[in-house]
Amino acid sequence: MAASVAGCFFFFFFFAVVLATASSGGSAALVEHTFIVSQMKLNHLCNDTLVTVVNGQLPGPAIEVTEGDSLVVHVVNKSPHGVTIHWHGVKQQLNCWADGAGMITQCPIQPNKNFTYRFDVAGQEGTLWWHAHVTSLRVTVHGALIIRPRSGPDSYPFPKPDKEIPIVIDLLTAGEWWETDPFELDRRFANSDFADVPRSSTINGKLGDLNTCSGVTEDNYVLEVELGKTYLLRIVNAALHPQYYFKIAGHTFTVVAVDANYVKPYMTDTIVIAAGETVDVLVVAAAAPTGGRYYMVALGIMSLGPLTKTPVFISRGVMSYTANASGKGTSDDTGPIMVPEMPDYRDETMSFYFHGNLTSLRPVPVPGNIDERLLIAVDTGRLCRQGSVPSPPAYCMVTRMNNISFQLPTTTSLLQAYYKKDITMITSLRDFPSRPPPRIVFNRGYTSRGVSVWRVRYNTTVEVVLQGPPTPASYSNPMHLHGHDFFILAQGLGRYNAEKDVYAYNLVDPPVRNMALVPMYGWTVIRFVTTNPGVWFLHCHLAQHVSSGMAMAFVVENGPTTDTTLPPPPADYPSCDDPDDKVGYE
Repeated sequence: MAASVAGCFFFFFFFAVVLATASSGGSAALVEHTFIVSQMKLNHLCNDTLVTVVNGQLPGPAIEVTEGDSLVVHVVNKSPHGVTIHWHGVKQQLNCWADGAGMITQCPIQPNKNFTYRFDVAGQEGTLWWHAHVTSLRVTVHGALIIRPRSGPDSYPFPKPDKEIPIVIDLLTAGEWWETDPFELDRRFANSDFADVPRSSTINGKLGDLNTCSGVTEDNYVLEVELGKTYLLRIVNAALHPQYYFKIAGHTFTVVAVDANYVKPYMTDTIVIAAGETVDVLVVAAAAPTGGRYYMVALGIMSLGPLTKTPVFISRGVMSYTANASGKGTSDDTGPIMVPEMPDYRDETMSFYFHGNLTSLRPVPVPGNIDERLLIAVDTGRLCRQGSVPSPPAYCMVTRMNNISFQLPTTTSLLQAYYKKDITMITSLRDFPSRPPPRIVFNRGYTSRGVSVWRVRYNTTVEVVLQGPPTPASYSNPMHLHGHDFFILAQGLGRYNAEKDVYAYNLVDPPVRNMALVPMYGWTVIRFVTTNPGVWFLHCHLAQHVSSGMAMAFVVENGPTTDTTLPPPPADYPSCDDPDDKVGYE
């Protein structure tokens, strides 16, 4: 159940807690929702802030479907900004028009206008999410997308929880509380101003008792559990910036899925989740027989990078035991609350091993014949400011991929131009290079801007090496590919060595994901097949990075048959032919 809003901006990393919600098999259903996008004031830390929300909720409404269902979402924009909704992780097979990436697949839905997203949720089970894909508006416009198996909870590939309750208990949201307008925030990021930081992390919209203002302590989120019951937590990191460590004192987790793909059960007392990722875990309420209260803590991981200030982002809630059927397990509300020992917030070692320990539960053959290879350097560069070049030269820092800092089209969406067979009409269109310049120096040197695209034929096997800065001033980058899942074959530290590192590839049971975390000081290798025609965005999920240029787009050509060809756009598609349709994404 999403919490109603009453405060400011959140950078959310939220958890939908499920007690093995009941589901039944049968034929696919049509699931229909209406999203009213509007603005309202929230108050936290003694400040009122105007925020954009969906249906008056923050987080927005959780959407629950069964695998194979068709989803229809009517978006009514009553806010003063243009908006799109991206269905993060949904493959959108032959339906790129519904992907919702602003100026990539559509123009924003303008104020006082409507658009209906229609798509099937097929071949996927687990937790995904939806969010605005216009500037940093997703800071408050987001929600969970829960996909249950067609055959019901008995078909989960992990032990069925002891208790089944057909409701979503809540969305635990741990993210960040901002007091800056998201459009202004995005403009600052695009102009190399990375000084803005959130006021606090949050858990389910609650800042927690580490935050006070004028003597008033912020509320904790309280999760009530019964002794001996097993809970399925669906965790989504919807934050704009950091990875998070998440722990519950005195409890352990069993990771069972990531990015709506099942993994071999992995036990840990610490969840590590980067911006954009989803993780499904089981947790057993198995504390001492007398129950008790236990802090759940979300701690932002702040590695180095283009931030001028690095405060500690932390929030905590409380897991509280209620009496079970035998009357045991009630918490003592007057006793101390157990606090978990957290990792160092500047140490990403645990993140590296957490992501490296994930393997697929249901491995499928990894395509062996590679048709296209890309080596992509993801780092920062300098861009001369417009107008003049003083001495010494003025410069601003931007993020880039293979020495091109991506900029969004301004007159039409990439998909619309591609469909009209006139993609060359896009101003500043650039062919994305398959490798960085031979003498590139990470985080140094001048770069250029452009709308960079890589054109690829249908049914092509692509291997991409994502190389982060192997330098002291390094940082991790959570990279998201729209429209496809991919195999994560390997990760490592230092510079990628093709001759040596290929022997580290997992070709047996690699995890399948839509997010790839490029580790601090290192690299990640992904492989996928282009079986979905359209224009698909690849970008870092950190707001400051995507806004300042760490992105590119794959243009996947149509296949040889009708079943492999992108259909026409829907009748109400928000094109850019009307000049008003471009307003809101500057």
